Amino acid sequence: MISVEEARARILAALTATPAETVPLPAGWGRVLAHPVLARLTQPPADVSAMDGYAVRAVDSAEGARLAVIGTAPAGHPFTGEVGAGQAVRIFTGGIVPSGADAILLQEDAEAAASTVLVKEAVRSGRWIRRRGLDFAEGEEVLPAGRRLTARDIGLAAAANTPWLAVHRAPRIGILATGDEIALPGDPIPPGGIVSSNAHALAALVRAGGGDPLILPIAPDDSQAIAEAARAARACDLLVTTGGASVGDHDLVQSALGPEGFTLDFWKIAMRPGKPLIWGRLGATPVLGLPGNPVSALVCSVLFLIPALDRLSGLPGAPPRTIRALAGTDLPQNDRRFDHLRATLQPGPEGVPLATPFSMQDSSMMKTLARADALILRAPGAPALPAGASVEVIPLGYLGL
Repeated sequence: MISVEEARARILAALTATPAETVPLPAGWGRVLAHPVLARLTQPPADVSAMDGYAVRAVDSAEGARLAVIGTAPAGHPFTGEVGAGQAVRIFTGGIVPSGADAILLQEDAEAAASTVLVKEAVRSGRWIRRRGLDFAEGEEVLPAGRRLTARDIGLAAAANTPWLAVHRAPRIGILATGDEIALPGDPIPPGGIVSSNAHALAALVRAGGGDPLILPIAPDDSQAIAEAARAARACDLLVTTGGASVGDHDLVQSALGPEGFTLDFWKIAMRPGKPLIWGRLGATPVLGLPGNPVSALVCSVLFLIPALDRLSGLPGAPPRTIRALAGTDLPQNDRRFDHLRATLQPGPEGVPLATPFSMQDSSMMKTLARADALILRAPGAPALPAGASVEVIPLGYLGL
């Protein structure tokens, strides 16, 4: 068996980012930039007012001074004249500061009367003016390559006058559930069978990770059927199988794919849940074989599938984010496998959350996983810990789980 860290490193080393494609700006959310975004203009394009008020010369604007109002400058309608001695221009937020003015007199610090304005509080040069290029300059890199785009990023690209984005194509992920005993939700359930939750859960996780899932028909425990289903996924960037990853008489994924050109890298990891996990390649298509137990499949997805999706999407593929928490109960000594305990998170002392594992951790219990907020990490051989001890956890909410 290999460690979680080694397994993840070997998976990521075998993957490369998908090619770039050009998409319209609104379609860029959640995608990873393949090329940086360069500003196509300077923002703001000129000195503009940060507030509603009067564009003035600071030298003329001592307290008690009265200035002649010679025009207006609302946003989008610049004043074309020049502000001279003893003069002011009524201006509004975003309006271009007219020539000759070097400060903004706030409207609440002024008293208007007919065509004049009384200065109630002196202003200083440069006050309430947003200088040209304050935000960014034409040609400046405003978004770097390799960044997953947020709504804020889309807004910045729009402000930079960028209508199109070069992003990595969303990875196509084939999802193949195997087993005589499983049926899709709503389909007839075979005698002694169960409903397959893995395919839909994994598809949702792939979507949350920026991928494009393709759920393949369930393959029964038959080598030819598994091979035929896998052939349909050769155009995918990654094939994910569930079930059949162990060494039982009905665990057929490796043997079924062998004649199709499958090469195995590894298939056992020192972790719980999820020891039987296959990693290899079917021709040019990487294959990640997850355990059939639904909790094992999703925990393995947190540790390996999400980083793999990141790498395919154009990101480095970092391990899951972890935080510190306090154990909500005593934790026993761990054995030689890295353990991942489903747990709830509650507010704790001094802002440190309290992580309390569920009393039952069976890898078939989806309800427990659905109610979990985090996975408590227990390294191989970790000593027993009392309640209140510091532990490392993977929060699940940000992962789309």
